[in-house]
Amino acid sequence: MNAADILKYGHLTLMGSIEGITDWDTPGAVGTWTAKDLMSHLACYEHIIAEVFQGFVGGGDTPYMKMMSAAYAEFNEKVVAASQGKALAEVMGDYNTAHEQMKRLFVQIPAETFAQVGTLPWYGAEYSLDDYIVYTQYGHKCEHAAQFAAFRDRMKGK
Repeated sequence: MNAADILKYGHLTLMGSIEGITDWDTPGAVGTWTAKDLMSHLACYEHIIAEVFQGFVGGGDTPYMKMMSAAYAEFNEKVVAASQGKALAEVMGDYNTAHEQMKRLFVQIPAETFAQVGTLPWYGAEYSLDDYIVYTQYGHKCEHAAQFAAFRDRMKGK
């Protein structure tokens, strides 16, 4: 597996799916969430992958991972609620900043580390960092990219 490509194409798929969205504040992108809420959710997960990568290159504070592990059931709603009142540019800036941080950390991780099983015991002893990237980054972004695209298409029809 090429983890760099998986991260790249997940990001490009997401960015392509939001092209043409003009209504970021109407509920319905996912349930009651707006497109901006959904983007805020994805920004948070971009911070989480950066925190995971940070753990492989020297550690550091992990506020997003701590928040998720403290109250997983409420985590997404807390993230979205925290973004209320923020401008779209701020939400996008948060996503882009986290994405750039993730890329800077990614290149510091030795290539052989990605395929090593058991390096993320909190995720599952049978999984590798490659697995984590595919499931929580690529798969997650593709799932929401499809939702963004469907929302964009519905909004065009109104």
